[in-house]
Amino acid sequence: MRLRFHCQNRIGILRDIVAHFADYGLNVAHGEVGGEHGNAIYLHVPHLLNAQLATLKPELERVPGVFGVRRVSLMPSERRHLELDALLSSLSDPVMSIDMEGHLVAANRAAGQLLGVRVDEVPGLSLDRYLPDLDLPALIRRNNARVNGLRVKLRDTVFLADIAPLHREHQADVASLAGAVVTLHRADRIGERIYQVQRQELRGFESLFQASPRLEALIREARRMAPLDAPLLIQGETGTGKELLARACHLASPRGQAPFMALNCAGLPESMAETELFGYAPGAFEGARPEGKLGLLELTAGGTIFLDEVGETSPRMQVKLLRFLQDGGFRRVGSDEETYLDVRVICATQQDLPTLCAEGRFRQDLYHRLNVLTLNVPPLRDCLDGIEELAAHFIDRAATQIGCPLPTLSPAAVARLTAYHWPGNVRQLENVLFQAVSLCEGGTIEPAHLRLPDVGQAPGLTGIDLDGSLADIHAEVERRVLAALYPQHPSSRQLARRLGVSHTTIANKLKRYGIGTEEA
Repeated sequence: MRLRFHCQNRIGILRDIVAHFADYGLNVAHGEVGGEHGNAIYLHVPHLLNAQLATLKPELERVPGVFGVRRVSLMPSERRHLELDALLSSLSDPVMSIDMEGHLVAANRAAGQLLGVRVDEVPGLSLDRYLPDLDLPALIRRNNARVNGLRVKLRDTVFLADIAPLHREHQADVASLAGAVVTLHRADRIGERIYQVQRQELRGFESLFQASPRLEALIREARRMAPLDAPLLIQGETGTGKELLARACHLASPRGQAPFMALNCAGLPESMAETELFGYAPGAFEGARPEGKLGLLELTAGGTIFLDEVGETSPRMQVKLLRFLQDGGFRRVGSDEETYLDVRVICATQQDLPTLCAEGRFRQDLYHRLNVLTLNVPPLRDCLDGIEELAAHFIDRAATQIGCPLPTLSPAAVARLTAYHWPGNVRQLENVLFQAVSLCEGGTIEPAHLRLPDVGQAPGLTGIDLDGSLADIHAEVERRVLAALYPQHPSSRQLARRLGVSHTTIANKLKRYGIGTEEA
């Protein structure tokens, strides 16, 4: 049984309390002092029975300085250990604690799986067994500060390690080092995470890349529409940056200092989408908060609400959204009270809303309410004239975040980027390049560092401008063929043999289209 004593912090009070248990022949297995001012004592008395506690409690509360005694389920240290274990277990990345001799002290489940042992088998294992080429204690002593993004290879997998030194008694000198906590991030998965972090930032038009003329034209249109206090519909494929554009429009509007809230409608159950957007009244349904809940609309009062994938909203949600767009009014779920708000609505979709309207899956009147102002974001494959500059921008940002020297793109890698069809658009490009920087061990990113799955291959004419002359169209097709084949045949002579034409012809065409630099 575990007991908590609310008591005075005085000399000898613990001895006076424990003496009563000794009188009953009860062993106190463990004790802790807690409370902000040491005004709580916790005792673990394993063999104490309820009947004995009923007899002992009045005697214990008569001890000078003891104000109350009650049972608790856990000692403070036990609770801390449980909470820490739960926290570590919830982390998908391997986390390990080591001492200054290079032995593992503790690890979470992900680390145990990586090492091939159970968590309870971790204490005492030598890190040299898994990282023979890295003297981690020496590195910790040498730096005596946090190290981020250290490249390590463990069990044939490349990780970026974050190392946080542990000091005794809150001192920062080398002599006080007690060890370190090591967190491992798989290098080939970091790119997937970076966008999820960066997309939460509010960034204006100046931060949106405009290397392509089509993107420049889009930003010019967006700047004109941003200050207009009317619904805005942004259309474009997945990964084209529709939410970033919406945030920039919000910042450039008179509402720029007011809240900006976003709701992704894709895949949300109807009831969840409705309560997230409109909130609910107290006791609206079983399991609801007794005080009710404010929806995103109320949290956004005076600002901008961004509804991503609006084409996937349910018919009921479409009706409520239409009503709000008409007069600014809505009702929380489970309430009859009308609420009126001033909120600008920006929506985005990758679907063809007119087609959905024709199929009866989207309300025609709602579509016309949303389609007051429209921006069409082009896919990356239609902006390949700016991909090299965009890639350099993402590489610079990735190198800064990882903390590594800035690599360059090889001509073959540029050709590979240009030839790819980019089903995931700018988001995919950013993730691919972040991953490439984390995998690149030299100063140059080669095609092998670019993990580009050959899925969702675009049709042959997709992205080719058919408005020009036949010569212009032929030149674009020719450029794409050369860009696609150059990574596998990275010289004008090799490519000439592959295509069955002269070396001079291929060399001139490569120079004309800016593909590669080799003049073999």
